[in-house]
Amino acid sequence: MKIVKYLFFLLLLVIIGGAVYIATIDGDYQVEESRVIDAPDELLFSTINEYKTWDKWGPWMDESDDFIMEYPEKTSGEGASYSWKSKTQGDGRMETKKASPFSSIDQGITFITPTGESKSDVYWKFEKLEGKKTKVTWGMKGTQSFMEKAFWLTQDSTLSQAIKPMYSRGLEKLDAFVNEKMKKYSIHVDGITEHGGGFYMYSATASSITIIPEKMAQMLPAVSTYMKQNNLPQTGMPFTLYNEYNEEQGTAIFSTAIPTRDKVVTPKESSILCDFLPRQKVAKTTLNGDYINLKEAWEAAYKYINENNLELNTESAPFEVYRIDPELQPNPAEWITEIYIPIK
Repeated sequence: MKIVKYLFFLLLLVIIGGAVYIATIDGDYQVEESRVIDAPDELLFSTINEYKTWDKWGPWMDESDDFIMEYPEKTSGEGASYSWKSKTQGDGRMETKKASPFSSIDQGITFITPTGESKSDVYWKFEKLEGKKTKVTWGMKGTQSFMEKAFWLTQDSTLSQAIKPMYSRGLEKLDAFVNEKMKKYSIHVDGITEHGGGFYMYSATASSITIIPEKMAQMLPAVSTYMKQNNLPQTGMPFTLYNEYNEEQGTAIFSTAIPTRDKVVTPKESSILCDFLPRQKVAKTTLNGDYINLKEAWEAAYKYINENNLELNTESAPFEVYRIDPELQPNPAEWITEIYIPIK
């Protein structure tokens, strides 16, 4: 009996010693991963802020195929949430505590385990870089309970070592998801219609075709600033007039313009001028998508004109109107550009 008592006390000492050791382990943890993604911060923010997108890029989808996602009425912004059930990965829920467009998102995540609920803070940071690139940081921090510290002592890796690869994979999938989303586009030839015309303020230049987007990025803000400084109303969306376009030589003469209500007489030294676009018959084509698809849209427009034996009105310049542009929508797939080619 004495040896049994000794063994019991020895086991008790081991248990007490183990408990003391576990209790002394620092339970605070923080793990984060970052990735530079070639996409605007607004688009990345809105994607992550909407929980119904998470099943498209969430890294845990690679670990199990039995996830059941449940969504309440509110799935984006502060107070939004979602929950999941999985026999292999366990159950849990997530809630958005704070969303600061387009810089950060703070969330709370709860894992439901056999020993109770485990809660952590999840955070996202968005750092706008040069061009359209954004540095996205995904992190999680919290404090482990006694039972959680004991559990991770039995594993081959720490909590941080288990989370980091998952977050890295998630950011990789997020990158692929948003970039695929931005590539979507469609071209629709609307046919013959009439454009109402009107007065417009503009800035004109000649350049090589390859640098037209760069030139437009400089010219259009100048026109907009001039109109604001002179209290001139904007009565329509910005557009570009192609006065001359020579593909063989690779050059173009074009004007970036913004519609206004009345005729404006500008000073002689001003580079911003006023002109009038007549009401005219046009062949219209609409591009939904990134500007890189404009060449294909113009080709579709001229193909329609040729196939229908329409005669071009060479006295009037063709133009494109930016119905929805980057200023209104960060996702290029949502941009809408209307092409108008004057015909007789």
